[in-house]
Amino acid sequence: MASISKASLLIFLFFSLHFFPVISVEFLVGDDDGWALPSSKSGEQMYNEWASHNRFKVGDTVHFKYEKDSVMVVTEAEYNKCHSAHPILFSNNGDTIFSLDRPGLFYFISGVAGHCERGQKMIIKVLEPPSPPSVPKQNGTSNSSNSSHSSGAVDMAAAISASTVGLFIISFFGVLLF
Repeated sequence: MASISKASLLIFLFFSLHFFPVISVEFLVGDDDGWALPSSKSGEQMYNEWASHNRFKVGDTVHFKYEKDSVMVVTEAEYNKCHSAHPILFSNNGDTIFSLDRPGLFYFISGVAGHCERGQKMIIKVLEPPSPPSVPKQNGTSNSSNSSHSSGAVDMAAAISASTVGLFIISFFGVLLF
């Protein structure tokens, strides 16, 4: 019976160390201040400054908490005009979560008259996902300097193989210690 539980634990450890979850982050807009009309001391760029201190990735979410206000996702032109008759998203429930589903710029404004003009607006830049390393093209000629260098893909495959073997060894010894 003990050998079955050790085998189960080994399988669990082995597979759990090989499947790394994609981590997304939920950002609370404005931190403790939430989504509110900026005070004169915090300035018109309060939310853009907040956004510039964060790194947003595809899959992250932004959480707007507010009272007696609203949030709208708009186009760049509507952002610049501080007005939208047909926003991409409108929410006034006081607790809005918006998913950043693509790389690029997202534009947010308050839907309350006069709030956007007084600084309750924000641009969020979502970073491009990392691209895999490119393999340099071979021009068909071979010389001694090119033959001694490996491509990035080969280096990456070696690194993956080494990490897989390392994780397997750690998993194996972890089971033996239990």
